Amino acid sequence: MTIGSFFITASRALTTHPFSSSFLLLCTISGGGVVALSESQSEAERPNIENHEPRKKKVVVLGTGWAATSFLKGLDASLYDVQVVSPRNYFAFTPLLPSVTCGTVEARSIVEPVRNIIKKRKGEIKFWEAECVKIDAAGKKVFCLSNIENLVGSGEFSLDYDFLVVSVGAQVNTFNTPGVKENCHFLKDVEDAQKIRLSVIDCLEKAVLPSQSEEEQRSNLHFVIVGGGPTGVEFAAELHDFIQEDLTKLYPTVKDKVKITLIQSGDHILNMFDERISSFAEQKFTRDGIEVQTGCRVLSVNDKEITMKVKSTGEVCSVPHGLIVWSTGISTLPVIKNFMEEIGQTKRHVLATDEWLRVNGCEDVFAIGDCSSIKQRKIMDDVLDIFKAADKNNSGTLTVEEFKEVMDDIILRYPQVEYYLQKKHILDLRVLWNDADGNERKEIDIEGFKLALSVADSQVKTLPATAQVAAQQGAYLASCFNRNDELKEHPEGPRRFTESGHHRFLPFRYKHFGQFAPLGGEQAAAELPGDWVSIGHSTQWLWYSVYASKQVSWRTRYLVVSDWTRRFVFGRDSSRV
Repeated sequence: MTIGSFFITASRALTTHPFSSSFLLLCTISGGGVVALSESQSEAERPNIENHEPRKKKVVVLGTGWAATSFLKGLDASLYDVQVVSPRNYFAFTPLLPSVTCGTVEARSIVEPVRNIIKKRKGEIKFWEAECVKIDAAGKKVFCLSNIENLVGSGEFSLDYDFLVVSVGAQVNTFNTPGVKENCHFLKDVEDAQKIRLSVIDCLEKAVLPSQSEEEQRSNLHFVIVGGGPTGVEFAAELHDFIQEDLTKLYPTVKDKVKITLIQSGDHILNMFDERISSFAEQKFTRDGIEVQTGCRVLSVNDKEITMKVKSTGEVCSVPHGLIVWSTGISTLPVIKNFMEEIGQTKRHVLATDEWLRVNGCEDVFAIGDCSSIKQRKIMDDVLDIFKAADKNNSGTLTVEEFKEVMDDIILRYPQVEYYLQKKHILDLRVLWNDADGNERKEIDIEGFKLALSVADSQVKTLPATAQVAAQQGAYLASCFNRNDELKEHPEGPRRFTESGHHRFLPFRYKHFGQFAPLGGEQAAAELPGDWVSIGHSTQWLWYSVYASKQVSWRTRYLVVSDWTRRFVFGRDSSRV
């Protein structure tokens, strides 16, 4: 039999073989190689494998800020069909924005393209540069509009979702003050920081023109910061250093006419920090020549003057300015306001979520970051169910043993209990069991049970809108998504007191790792865990190390450290580029 007739016969035999596929090994002597020939069943006989593969749940993520980026970095994208929508195609390290305004750090050094981040993740993540304009919770769909200029077509599209993660952040709160949007700079994005940097240089260039009178020079060189929070204080410190260390050498004729004013509506700046830090910051700014005006409310702003009212005296005064930076808090974006109206949260300022970051009233929608706030459930809302679950023999009273059996689940489910125990330095839970005279009781009824736990509800706190909170929320939610199927059968959460079983996940628990406030002159203040306060030059170096380590990539880490080094050696760049 020839080689050709052998393969023809073998091929016919394999075609009629009952197996779903057959393989024929061809050894070609002339080519010296091996060829594998695969013959499959006909299309009619071939099983449709794709129909048997389970469809991945579609997760749509709105935003690329701290919360969203932390979520994407922690998510196992191979488990889901992940799509990201954001008007920014980068992540920005926002705590360093004040440094960008004065050229201490370059804008590109604190941003990382989103596509660089998602390409390193396990599984595929799709990204669309667009803005979400509407969320349809009932139809499980989001409507988006591309923000790319000169785009052919409308740029409108919609995405269906199984799970939606809302992390769009917030906008600056102007409190509807007239003229703020038209005449003030904000400091929320990289673009804002770049505009401020150019405006600062413009003010100095205007002031040195021969045509400017002394009064006009002083007006142009009056820099006003509204808001005494961390962002406003840090910008004031950066601007002071920029002027004193670099610009006075370049603009010597007007160096004595520069003035920086910090306006705060409260009684102190940095009022969310320890009193020692707030007091030190005010004293240092006074020594540096930065005017701090507390207890003042801005009434209006125009292109030449800012009008404010002193709360203590009722006096209204107007002050000329060259530049105003408005940093007074945040408010809800229009898309979130519309969504809140749709789901019945009209009386709130931000989206309300439960302790698992799920939006109240929406089973498959999660909200993290500045656009949301956890609505912590109070113990008194469930106290009767808790007592009933603990009272196993239905005696109407609890023993110490029965009380202690439910306390672990209570502490997990209601974090205010743990805060209360820590604040009062209570190590033994039996202290809650004591009567008014401090004597330990043998049993306790429902009223005594309420009295023992009611005080803890006073410790319910709203988490601050900071990058630290947002990053922890994103990491927590990613962990929940990764273990969703695993914990269906083996839940790890606390008992459900209002119904049977356990919660699938542990509730989100924020861990505070401290906060910094750079105050200029290579000095900083830090509030560290354990009520520790650190102030001075050593704290500034701690700030350098922490902020360098928290960069999102080795690329940005290198660039930021390089910028700090360049500033020490050559100073800041004052060009308008």
